[in-house]
Amino acid sequence: MSAVFLISALASIFAVGLICVFLFANGIPAMWKIGFGEFLLGTEWSPSDEPALFGIFPMIVGSLYVTAGALVIGAPIGVLSAAFLARVASKKIYRLVKPSVDLLAGVPSVVYGFFGMAAIVPYVDNSILAASILLGIMILPTIVAIAESAIRAVPDHYYEGSLALGAGHYRSLFFVLLPAAKSGILAAVILGIGRAIGETMAVIMVAGNQARMPTSLMEGARTLTANIVLEMGYAAELHREALIATGAVLFVFILIINLSFSALKARSKI
Repeated sequence: MSAVFLISALASIFAVGLICVFLFANGIPAMWKIGFGEFLLGTEWSPSDEPALFGIFPMIVGSLYVTAGALVIGAPIGVLSAAFLARVASKKIYRLVKPSVDLLAGVPSVVYGFFGMAAIVPYVDNSILAASILLGIMILPTIVAIAESAIRAVPDHYYEGSLALGAGHYRSLFFVLLPAAKSGILAAVILGIGRAIGETMAVIMVAGNQARMPTSLMEGARTLTANIVLEMGYAAELHREALIATGAVLFVFILIINLSFSALKARSKI
């Protein structure tokens, strides 16, 4: 059984390794042809022009704006919802709310996109704000589930000791339980960021998909994932290689997020 477990673990590492090899083996040569500075910091994406321009900086900024907006909306609601479910809600309310939150995780992205087009876009147009609101809703199940587990994992004597010292229920919750569960809550937020920055279909339907530098939350934007999906079907030669390089940049972003979480988690244990 030890060999079986080892092979299973190595299979996951091998899969990630293959993805890295494919992305960087195809993406780095494309960046070299285009120019690393022009590719990463260029503000024009016009593959059909002559000469073709492959600057992904507007898509990088669009992805950061949309992800940051989703985090601002989804993280506070998700953490507070987790605290409510873990320490405030009665069993009757918990049995009603918890399955509803879990159900959000099973809704397909395209359904979220239709919801955004019908309920959000009419008020804020196809914009960064619309995508942020929609992604803020989409990351809620991830944040709520992990943050709730982290809060429940805090030993009861933390809470009981706080009450014994004269603190009330909510003061104990916010000043004792939540700080004690900060590592798990941080993990929930980081996974929510990964969910938001990697989302494609719903963002395509509400963000406007304009490959230009965004200057306002009410303007349309194109994310890195949307750029790949919208153009990969007809891309060829250097255009296709540039899209693969875009995927490599997105992969690096996810890697930076995970490494940042690991560093913060290690620092919190000191």
